[in-house]
Amino acid sequence: MSSKTFLTRRLFALAVALASCAAGAQALPDLGGRKVVAVTENAFPPLNMLDPRTGKGVGWEYDCFNEVARRLHLVVDWRVSSWDVMIESIRSGQFDVGMDGISVTDERRSQVDFSTPYMRAPMLMLVRADETRFRDPASFRANAKLLAGAQPGTTGFYATGRELLGTPSTSPRIKLFETYGATVQALRAGDVDVVLSDTTGASANLAHFPGMFKIVGAPLPGEDYGFILKKGSPLKAPIDAALASMVKDGTIARLDSKWLKPLPPASK
Repeated sequence: MSSKTFLTRRLFALAVALASCAAGAQALPDLGGRKVVAVTENAFPPLNMLDPRTGKGVGWEYDCFNEVARRLHLVVDWRVSSWDVMIESIRSGQFDVGMDGISVTDERRSQVDFSTPYMRAPMLMLVRADETRFRDPASFRANAKLLAGAQPGTTGFYATGRELLGTPSTSPRIKLFETYGATVQALRAGDVDVVLSDTTGASANLAHFPGMFKIVGAPLPGEDYGFILKKGSPLKAPIDAALASMVKDGTIARLDSKWLKPLPPASK
């Protein structure tokens, strides 16, 4: 899938998903300088990461939510949390809003509220550049010696078992790592042979490690990402309206151009 096609499909999906908010996009609420505690992991580039020059958090989600806050007159207090406790920390009210490329699922909807999705991305097979033993899920499954890396509790973890291996995610062929970045480092070191990654993560790693990785096979089923909030949060409707206004005026497209690098064609 070309980067242009991917972007077009993403923006189309966003436009459809945000259509219900369009009426509110004309006159956004002013929340009067309310403080909002926002949490992320700083381990999922280019959505969120630490700038090595400044030590500060940067990325697509930072820019997006800071713009949401500007439009709603919110003051953001940024915090950092590990992925494995993020949903629970939002559910319990420890933080107001969370983000980490969090896929919208029915199970998660039972625990937290999601904003309107701000991004849709397919899952891709990220492998080392010299990989020749497999080119798609079927040929990966056929070689029992091959291993996949995944971060537990993520949709990529479940997709690794379901879409890649066709087995439960308890498969011994899935090696678990604490962060997405650690799965990529394991792939680079040869400890695993494939990592399922969304388009944003794959593009970031291809750009950061030129000549180290490549994409093989066709994209696997995509995911919608949204900000998470405590059930019944009064922030949901204003955030949805701000996101709708950002789609309408092209801000989301500009964030894509800034942070999302074009992907090369998948290797055959």
